[in-house]
Amino acid sequence: MSETAGKVITCRAAVAWAEKQPLSIETIQVAPPQAGEVRVKIVATGICHTDAHTLGGHDSEGKFPVVLGHEGAGIVESVGEGVANVKPGDHVIPLYIPQCYECEYCKNPKTNLCQKIRFINDKAPMDKVCLLGCGITTGYGAAINTAKVEPGSTCGVWGLGGVGLAVVMGCKAAGATRIIGVDVNSDKFETARSFGATDCVNPKDHGDTPIQKVIMEMTNGGCDYTFEAIGNSATMRAALESCHKGWGESVIIGLSPTDISTHPSQLITGRVWKGTAFGEGSTDQ
Repeated sequence: MSETAGKVITCRAAVAWAEKQPLSIETIQVAPPQAGEVRVKIVATGICHTDAHTLGGHDSEGKFPVVLGHEGAGIVESVGEGVANVKPGDHVIPLYIPQCYECEYCKNPKTNLCQKIRFINDKAPMDKVCLLGCGITTGYGAAINTAKVEPGSTCGVWGLGGVGLAVVMGCKAAGATRIIGVDVNSDKFETARSFGATDCVNPKDHGDTPIQKVIMEMTNGGCDYTFEAIGNSATMRAALESCHKGWGESVIIGLSPTDISTHPSQLITGRVWKGTAFGEGSTDQ
């Protein structure tokens, strides 16, 4: 058992005291885990746009002060009463959407929105698996689970950061024959191609021509599936309007601080607009 089990410990943390304010590096106290809780020593972490979304004051459920961050990997330091699925020393990924297997959400195959247990991965390199806590699982799952990309399809991915690249990976794994990456930073294109993108487009290279028109012309009518991994209402609309009439589906992954809109005809003519949380994944995947 850890020497610190059952004791209050001190840690260094980047504290967000209020929205839109700089983070403050401080020493904080962390209480021992209570019943059903686990205290984890974080070894590696990624940075998610959701944290910036909360810090920017765009999350109605965001509470301050807070230590932001949810995309990590670490080692179980101690556990609270009733915890039987992990033990001190286990390597874990503290996913932000766990699974209890008991509630109505866990028992319903249509959703993944539960809040309890943690996933164990004893031998995985923590500086890599930390990304499974959000970014990779979200993007990859958006293609595989939410859109259910089909072999031979054409896909468009807006935003070629970590989440967008994971979408590209998912589309490739699903058998898409054409994967178009869209980003205003052309420096990302080489990496995107290494992940499976077949085409890369920078909207800045096309002047005043809307990117949806560019994509429609490139694909002879639009993509079968598009994904928005930026968190911008304008690119969300562009991704939808780049879908093929009659069957195109557009998946929103990013969080936008503003409302989204499109002309009703885009939906009436058969396009589908949907969202995804954590790629509809769960802790047992």
